[in-house]
Amino acid sequence: MQLFSLEGRVAMVTGCNKGLGQALAVALARAGADIVGVSRSAADTTRGRVEALGRRFHGVEAELGRDKAGDIVARALTQAGKLDILVNNAGTIRRAPALEFTEEDWDAVVDVNLKAAFFLAQRVARHLVERGSRGKIVNIASVLSFQGGIRVPSYTASKSGILGLTRLLANEWAGHGINVNAIAPGYMATDNTQALRDDPQRSADILGRIPAGRWGDPDDLAGAVVFLCSDAANYVHGHALAVDGGWLAR
Repeated sequence: MQLFSLEGRVAMVTGCNKGLGQALAVALARAGADIVGVSRSAADTTRGRVEALGRRFHGVEAELGRDKAGDIVARALTQAGKLDILVNNAGTIRRAPALEFTEEDWDAVVDVNLKAAFFLAQRVARHLVERGSRGKIVNIASVLSFQGGIRVPSYTASKSGILGLTRLLANEWAGHGINVNAIAPGYMATDNTQALRDDPQRSADILGRIPAGRWGDPDDLAGAVVFLCSDAANYVHGHALAVDGGWLAR
């Protein structure tokens, strides 16, 4: 359906060499977008999947939290010529009780999950405003944007911050034709949840609360990201779409 087509658009996806980011990039390519993939190492598998769909893939190797957002976006624009969509997916997590949590682990998570996401969004929004073009920004939040969780203080703080930031940017940029929204994944089968899935008791406790009765798969986010990046979502601003198997409804 034309309403959901991303033909002619360029989407930048961070953390796209595997997991959620790879699934998000492939979903956008399937809808017609060319992809700029930002990741710490070459995203060869993602490139192959995107190019197999007949779309272009431009790789930008960078480390969020260390490399400057302006430099990353400039490199993306040099390769792709323009950006219409940003998906702030890259994230990291550290686990420890709050009484023992270190400042190093706090900074490592917040710098990637929150600080880098804001400054990438800022740079892409400036590019869109300068072009006089509409655009879409999708931040990957979490069910822990709504809940406290345990043993992940910096992750919870960063994802709660992402939800607030999504709303603020939507307020400021809607008038420029830029839609800023978020997707809040539930418990997904990725590297970030490997420790939970390897713990029989924690895994059983989590699965027992998910009405869908299973861990999420990265491909479960495909429909949500295509919707929020398409013209179908032109009047959707500042919303967080939970894709959680019903976790938050429980």
